Amino acid sequence: MIEHGFQPVVLWTDACFFALFVAGIIGGVHAYRSPHLRRSWRRVGERPVGMAALVILVAFLVIGVLDSLHFRAALPPAVGQTEAIYATEVNSVLDMLMQRQRSNVERTYSAPLATHAYVKETVELPGGEQRRDFPRLKHGGAHLDDPVDDHASDIVARLVRGAAAGVVVSVAMGLLLGVLTGGLKQLIRGQTPLAWRAAWVTASIIALCAGMLVSLAQGYHIFGTDKVGQDVFYLTLKSVRTALMIGTLTTLVTLPLAIALGILAGYFGGWVDDAIQYLYTVLNSIPGVLLIAAAVLMMQVFIENHPEWFATAAERSDARLLALCIILGVTSWTGLCRLLRGETLKLRELEYVQAARAFGVPTVRILLRHVLPNLMHIVIIALVMDFSGLVLAEAVLSYVGIGVDPTMASFGTLINAARMELARDPMVWWSLVSAFVFMFVLVLAANLLADVVRDAFDPRGV
Repeated sequence: MIEHGFQPVVLWTDACFFALFVAGIIGGVHAYRSPHLRRSWRRVGERPVGMAALVILVAFLVIGVLDSLHFRAALPPAVGQTEAIYATEVNSVLDMLMQRQRSNVERTYSAPLATHAYVKETVELPGGEQRRDFPRLKHGGAHLDDPVDDHASDIVARLVRGAAAGVVVSVAMGLLLGVLTGGLKQLIRGQTPLAWRAAWVTASIIALCAGMLVSLAQGYHIFGTDKVGQDVFYLTLKSVRTALMIGTLTTLVTLPLAIALGILAGYFGGWVDDAIQYLYTVLNSIPGVLLIAAAVLMMQVFIENHPEWFATAAERSDARLLALCIILGVTSWTGLCRLLRGETLKLRELEYVQAARAFGVPTVRILLRHVLPNLMHIVIIALVMDFSGLVLAEAVLSYVGIGVDPTMASFGTLINAARMELARDPMVWWSLVSAFVFMFVLVLAANLLADVVRDAFDPRGV
């Protein structure tokens, strides 16, 4: 019996990402049940900037989740075949939703929303003659009978249709929020307990832009194509997952090391403190780029020497991405560890900790019940603020050739590819601009949310 459909594929980064996602949900439930944490997060929600940044990050998170649901499609059955055979190529739900942009590949460069190629080629005329001209694209604007006269009007019509769809979504979201928050009038006036108006306006802008982009993407390459004719808009959206993985999975390595070593150094002092200080001082004395480069190159050699461990190219690229997350985590825990050590030195001298020690409370219980909860505001602030730094670190590392696998889409690889394109004549600028705009919005939203979280969770600001 032949089974049709697809075979789910769970990559290592997918498993870690969804585990972290579930941990975040559990942490949210715990924060809701804890009065002081609920008050702190409520202060975040009362700030319009915080709510707007949170909505933007949720939009990027949705793209990352869609690109983390991987599968292998079943191949068409052959004559006499009794079992399903699945393709070696691993795709995601985002690939399936953007199948048009993924499969409609041109010959080479084309400008955003263009109907003709960006460089001249030898074109054969109907009479058999040849001349140098800009050939018509196979997919971009192929629906136009007369690209010269119909191009502008078709783009305007698609923009209007996409904007209309975005307005419908915005109105639906407004009505839903009005019902949930106590009335549409209060929502419009901004009289709700949380800054839902800022969230609604931000979500409406995202819906408006998404509607226009989706409408244009049905007939054009919105951000043009690269050297091999791939759609830059598709590659940019694929880069979002890589940035999210670098920014979030690194915490799986950073947190245990920083929290455990920081608390131990600050609480016990003595030779324990000296040993831990020596460890992170040695790590800080080594240039970070050199340490990361050496570790990445060793991991790359290890992966190349064991090709039998990876059934598909996607698993190989995923292994290198996970290795990069681990390496960044190992080299970036020292700053948070130093902060937690200093705060623990202060906490261990407070009266309630001294009283617990006098009553013979076990050390492990003191650390878990009295010390760790009073350090979580520093952990949360550091994590949110380090996210943008890790995203930028991936871009820099991929730019110098020691980042993610070259076959994996990322902001760094797009910027690295654009380095030579800027020297062309005419200059190819759209790959750099598209990667820069998306990365700028992601990093800006993370930084704005980090500022709001810092103000809400810092005890000195309450």
